[in-house]
Amino acid sequence: MSQSNQASRRGVMTAGLGLAAAAAASLGEAAQAAPKTAAASADRAESGFVTTKDGVQIFYKDWGPKTAQPIVFHHGWPLSADDWDAQMMFFRLKGFRVIAHDRRGHGRSTQTDTGNEMDTYAADVAAVTDFLDLKNAIHVGHSTGGGEVAHYVARAKPGRVAKAVLIGAVPPIMLKTPANPGGLPIEVFDNFRAALVANRAQFFRDIPEGPFFGFNRPGAKVSQGLIDNWWRQGMAGGAKAHYDCIKAFSETDFTDDLKKIDVPVLILHGEDDQIVPIADSAHLAIKLLKKGTLKTYPGLPHGMASTHPEVINADLLAFFKA
Repeated sequence: MSQSNQASRRGVMTAGLGLAAAAAASLGEAAQAAPKTAAASADRAESGFVTTKDGVQIFYKDWGPKTAQPIVFHHGWPLSADDWDAQMMFFRLKGFRVIAHDRRGHGRSTQTDTGNEMDTYAADVAAVTDFLDLKNAIHVGHSTGGGEVAHYVARAKPGRVAKAVLIGAVPPIMLKTPANPGGLPIEVFDNFRAALVANRAQFFRDIPEGPFFGFNRPGAKVSQGLIDNWWRQGMAGGAKAHYDCIKAFSETDFTDDLKKIDVPVLILHGEDDQIVPIADSAHLAIKLLKKGTLKTYPGLPHGMASTHPEVINADLLAFFKA
């Protein structure tokens, strides 16, 4: 065989080997990228996105043994799943499976223009719990997240929910109405909207520096880290979604939701909560629940799960194990 023919054959063989290697690499990448099947659910990613029916991407974290009882955390306005770090780590180390999601328009989820109301929020939660196939879960909500918990749990499929916790939560309804004379006037929430539109970045400094954590109280131990983290989470979300959410958390009436819930519910509320005053929230909500327990904390603020995690986590753990 001539040298030219040998060289030609070597070239064909080399090219063929190169194509085979490329094809194998492509198949490997495709296998890695392919969605996990139900059989591989035990190896579910520790974070990711769930796509809702209207195409919104909902970010979630999922830590801990997939066979352990799940705890699902629902954050307040205008924050994200990161607001639950102190609880996620505590209960992960206690052996629970812990999940938290960023509400649509918040954190890493899609910055939505529409759907920023409680019916859709609850449907988004259902999409996450269905995707992760969560059963016998405990749902814990703070502030707006407490409203989201009430709205979801009242509609949840049988077997999905074991217990619920409302921390500094907005139910039954925050707005002052003829049926709720002790609520806050609409002007309070109009001022929220105006401040957000005028200078969201500054507004999201003023809230954590002042009433949210009670740092405006004489003698308060101020944590700059908590303030900065609140601002970081808030600014990660979308202004339009945050604007709409003010209406969702202030005007939604959760009375019927609370009446429908038939699992044990723990209500925790700071007696010095300047964001969601206790008299028109926890004190009314407990009267509407079939299996409710109320625990209040003298002097503690709205953000007490962050300022006093050692207190709140201990009480949560006792309720979870009861």
